[in-house]
Amino acid sequence: MTKKKILYVEDDESLGFLTADSLESQYDVSHYTNGKVGFEAFIKGEFDLCILDVMLPEMDGFEIATEIRKRNQAIPIIFLSAKTMKEDRIKGLKLGADDYLVKPYSMEELTLKIEVFLNRSQKTSSKAIETYQIGSFEFDPSNYCVSKDKEVTNLTEREAALLKFFLDNKNTVLKRERILMELWGTDDYFVGRSLDVFISRLRKILKDETNIRIENIPRVGFKLVIE
Repeated sequence: MTKKKILYVEDDESLGFLTADSLESQYDVSHYTNGKVGFEAFIKGEFDLCILDVMLPEMDGFEIATEIRKRNQAIPIIFLSAKTMKEDRIKGLKLGADDYLVKPYSMEELTLKIEVFLNRSQKTSSKAIETYQIGSFEFDPSNYCVSKDKEVTNLTEREAALLKFFLDNKNTVLKRERILMELWGTDDYFVGRSLDVFISRLRKILKDETNIRIENIPRVGFKLVIE
């Protein structure tokens, strides 16, 4: 079986070597220590997933993610950072990252997250094409986009998965814990904040649809209401 290809950009040579060495038993890892060089490799190559350190020479992880998302909305992006500040996590997610790990991280946790994203991508690509009508929007979960009057809005994989989960359970109260476990596999505080960011983005996309809204259910969760 062909190994999945991972772009890994980390300028800490010791950590980079240890992480790449550990992952190479399962994946085809391309490791770069310079942000600009890593991004150039992305443009020239084909990858299934990206792991980006935030602090990098020449081009930081946030800049790389921004440029990657201009070219590819679907590829999973995992940020790695020594920064624990909430603002940095939120910034990374708003740029289109799928997850954010704080150093020091365990290889077991990193590998688990990689597998979750790769498996989800494979399942999505293997399914028959299915679209949803949301008011005046058409949602294509396989291609991570919603369209209206020929105007296409691209979504990240996580945003598309969240919107699909809401649509599959429309007009039903969904507990926060259920959403988090379904999409992230955990319900810790920072993942919960990530969920709020993604819901905020979906609300902005759907803001002009008067008969559609994502309601907050206090101390419980959320409900996609389609009247």
